[in-house]
Amino acid sequence: MEDGNFFEQSFTEIISSAHDLLTTTLFHLQNTQVSLLTLIIFFLFLIAFIIASRVAKGILLSRVLTRFEIESGLRYTLARMSQYIIVTIGVLISFQFIGINLSSLAVIFGFLSVGIGFGLQNITSNFISGLIVLFERPISVGDRVKVAGIEGDVLEINIRATKIRTLNKISIIVPNSEFVSSNVINYSHGDPEFRLDISVGVSYGSDLETVVKALKEVAEENKTALKNPEPQVHLISFGDSSWDMELWVWIPDVKRYPFVRNDINQAIVHKFREYGIEIPFPQRDLHMRSSVDLPIKNSSKEEKKRTDESKDEDEKQN
Repeated sequence: MEDGNFFEQSFTEIISSAHDLLTTTLFHLQNTQVSLLTLIIFFLFLIAFIIASRVAKGILLSRVLTRFEIESGLRYTLARMSQYIIVTIGVLISFQFIGINLSSLAVIFGFLSVGIGFGLQNITSNFISGLIVLFERPISVGDRVKVAGIEGDVLEINIRATKIRTLNKISIIVPNSEFVSSNVINYSHGDPEFRLDISVGVSYGSDLETVVKALKEVAEENKTALKNPEPQVHLISFGDSSWDMELWVWIPDVKRYPFVRNDINQAIVHKFREYGIEIPFPQRDLHMRSSVDLPIKNSSKEEKKRTDESKDEDEKQN
């Protein structure tokens, strides 16, 4: 019995000690006492609302918004904004539940403003830029873009950065401020059609009408190229060893241009061989000429002269 009372007393002491540890006041936020238990409840509420926001975003994207005739970029923006709203509401409810009123938040925001002044400018800039990107929508999920020398498709637009998948299937995280402060090429903005320019040089001895005919046939035989607008062939410039021609072809999807470019380039090689059109390569002829006799040549003449003189002297003596 004594052992049982001992263990029961020890367990009670442990519970009492844990309670004292959790309820001990760590600091005061204005008139509110903040303890370890208060912080645990606060973070549990935050985690719950964050999970709820992600679930709500997934339901909106996959079930609700797909029933309406809304483009994918706008659907993503609406779902992302609903996620932010739920998280914001969760933060406010969490503060209110643990007894911290909204006036006390001014103190927290005051500390945050000091932190921003000492080194969080970049994070704040990216956050505000992310909101601008979501509302103004210069880019949307699924667009083919080129920013800071990086070309790829937009996968996600998050609070701080945007995830882009390059043509090599590599995911790159680009800060949102790059899309606001830098020049951004959005190939998919408004119209997914794209004009593909194919450059090729032909020798000056080629028949120009045949070259134009061959290039137009290549464009017309390509299954991806659009018939309207019609393909065009242009003589761009006169190079050192060739006419610099350019074939303009419109394709319906900009994301397919690397594959269409490859198909057209190969077709041009076959078509030029069929018509006997030459694609020249740079050639240089080097001519060497000397205005004076070479030293080795002069020395040979002098040696021959000395030989002839010695022969003449021998003949005289004989």
